Amino acid sequence: MIIDFHTHTFPDKIAARAIAQLEQASHSRAFTNGTVEGLKASMREAGIDASVVMPVATNPHQVEHVNDASIALNNAGAQSGVYSFGCMHPDYPEPESELERVASSGIKGIKLHPVYQGTDFDDARYIRILKACRQLGLIVLIHAGFDIGFPGMEQAQPEKIRRAVDQVPNLTLVLGHMGSWLCWQKAEKLLSDLGLYIDTSISIERHDTDGSSEGLGDGLQLLSPAEARDIIRSYGIEHTLFGTDSPWDSQKRAVEGFKGLGFTPEELCAIQETNARRLLGI
Repeated sequence: MIIDFHTHTFPDKIAARAIAQLEQASHSRAFTNGTVEGLKASMREAGIDASVVMPVATNPHQVEHVNDASIALNNAGAQSGVYSFGCMHPDYPEPESELERVASSGIKGIKLHPVYQGTDFDDARYIRILKACRQLGLIVLIHAGFDIGFPGMEQAQPEKIRRAVDQVPNLTLVLGHMGSWLCWQKAEKLLSDLGLYIDTSISIERHDTDGSSEGLGDGLQLLSPAEARDIIRSYGIEHTLFGTDSPWDSQKRAVEGFKGLGFTPEELCAIQETNARRLLGI
């Protein structure tokens, strides 16, 4: 079984517009049409058995609506193979009650995106959310590091993540994009001793047959296979989750590329299945 712990979809009626806007902002191209059905087709092609959608609330007014959709998607996960996390925004009033609703629905965690949400991860508003998630047993997955669509924005830098974790220990926190996108070595020094999780999404160098870098913008210095292996072993095999960031990476090529990183079959199974099954309870 292969579980993709980090994917994205959009409602059918806005998917085409959202994909077009994000492609333009990030100078990237999508590998699906951004819908749930598009994700399912990608999963079938890649041999992926389950995917977890990570929704992002870009303003506080979206939170309840997005969570309603996430709950419905998650409730059908056992049949569809597509599960979902919930969302929260730092400006949402009284986040504890909404997070309790999310947890009671059976959703296992929430996604936070400090860059999209324009808030430092060690801000008091996020600390309040993290404390509520810890109390409720909710996993938190964050976009860690820089973001391709917002060059230079530092809301999710390793130093801020470290300060937040110091204030909310014993939280199940997943650092998207191998610990911190485009600042991996700094994150490894500051964060790898904290028992946090990382996902592998869209961080490891692979190339198309023409030598270009998949769907990403030109000139990005992603991790070499050797660097990726070292970082994964630093955080721990048992704390690493396979993820693709679909539709922003090809699930099929991500699965194929990961096989070539030199892990044992047992390590691959842990990264691509058992760690996620343990966290998700599936």
